[in-house]
Amino acid sequence: MKILVLSFYFNPDLSAGSFRTTALVNALKLKMPLNGQITVYTTLPNRYSSILIEAFLEENIEGVSIVRIPLPKHNSGMMDQSRAFFSYAHQVIKRTKNQEFDIVFATSGRLMTAVLGAWVAHKKRVPLYLDIRDIFVDTVKDVLPKFSSKLIIPVLILLERWAINTANKVNLVSEGFTDYFSTRYPNQRFSYFTNGIDDEFLFLKSQKSDLIKSSLVKVLYAGNIGEGQGLHLIIPDLAKSMRGQVQFKIIGDGGRKDKLIAALALEGIDNVELSPPMNRQQLIEEYQAADALFIHLNDYDAFRKVLPSKLFEYAAMGKPIWAGVSGYAADFIEHEINNAVIFQPCKADCAEVAFKRLQINHTCRTDFIEKFTRQNIAMKMASDVIKTIGLD
Repeated sequence: MKILVLSFYFNPDLSAGSFRTTALVNALKLKMPLNGQITVYTTLPNRYSSILIEAFLEENIEGVSIVRIPLPKHNSGMMDQSRAFFSYAHQVIKRTKNQEFDIVFATSGRLMTAVLGAWVAHKKRVPLYLDIRDIFVDTVKDVLPKFSSKLIIPVLILLERWAINTANKVNLVSEGFTDYFSTRYPNQRFSYFTNGIDDEFLFLKSQKSDLIKSSLVKVLYAGNIGEGQGLHLIIPDLAKSMRGQVQFKIIGDGGRKDKLIAALALEGIDNVELSPPMNRQQLIEEYQAADALFIHLNDYDAFRKVLPSKLFEYAAMGKPIWAGVSGYAADFIEHEINNAVIFQPCKADCAEVAFKRLQINHTCRTDFIEKFTRQNIAMKMASDVIKTIGLD
C-alpha cells in the first residue's frame, strides 16, 4: 500500500495544517500493513516569515518518506503566496511523475492543494481523499475588493467543483461547512473529522494557583494576525476602554500586524504587548501564565462557518475563553466549552460586557479533552482514508 500525502505545511512548521497532517501521518503509519509506504510532499517551514525553523529537505523514517520543497521568499500577500504555491505544485507534479500510489490524500485550507491533489490523482488514476479546512471561495469574496473578487471567484468555483467532484471522499473540518458543500455537491461523500488537541496540551499540571484574581487580568491571544482574525479592528478600542482592567499579550504574525501596531500607536495604547511567533513549549508556558485566552474572527460571512483550530488547545488549558465569534463557532463553544463567553465580532462594547461574565479561575474540561484528543480523531480519520482505497 502506497499513500501520497500533500500538505503545504508539515512538522516542524507552526500551523494548524502542519499539526493536523503530522498527526494523521503518524496514525496512518499505525494503520498500514508492514510493507506500506507513505510519501509526504510538503514545504520547508514557511508559515511565518519572522521565525526561522530548520528542517531536512528529505527524511525517511519507518515507512514514511518526507520531501520538503524550498519556496521562494514570500510574505502574506496573495501574489507572494500564489508564487510560493505554484513553485510547490510544479515540484510535486515533476517529482511524482514516475511514482505510483494507491491513493492520494490532500489537505487544503486555500483550495489549491486540493486542486493539486485532484490533478495528481487524476493522472495516476487512483482514489483521492480531500481534507477541506476552509471555504476559500467564501473567504475571497469577503476579503478581496469587489472588482478583484468578481474576476477571481468564477475561476475558483470551477477549480473547487473539479476538485470536489474528482474526490472519492471529502472530509470537512467544520460541520459549519455542511450547507455550502452538500447543496453544491449532493452526490459527494462527506465526513467530519475536526481539529483536535495535540499531545503537548494533554496531562499538563494544573495551574489553578496561577490564576490570581487581581485588578489587572492577563489576557493572551496566540495565532495569526491577518484579515481573517481582524485584531486590528477590535484590540485598539477594547484595550483602550479596558485600560486598568486588562493587560493584553498578542503572540503571532500576519498580514495585518502592521495595521494593528499603527492603530495601537495612534491611540497611545500601553496595555498591549506584541510578541513574535514561538515554539509550542514556549507557547504553553505563555498559556499557563495567562488568566484568560482571547480569540476573534472578523465579521465576514465566511467566518460564520469555520471552527478555529485554536479553540481546541485553548480549551485544553483550562483557562477562561473570551471569544469574538459568530455562527457555527459560537454554537460549538456554547455547547462544548464551559466558562467561555461569546461576543459579536469587531464590537468592543459587546466584548467588554461579555468579559464581565467570565469566571477568572481554572476550569475542568475533562469531557471536552477526551472527546477531541487529536490522536483519537487522527486514528479514526486514518481508518477512513485507508477504507477509501476500496471505494469505486
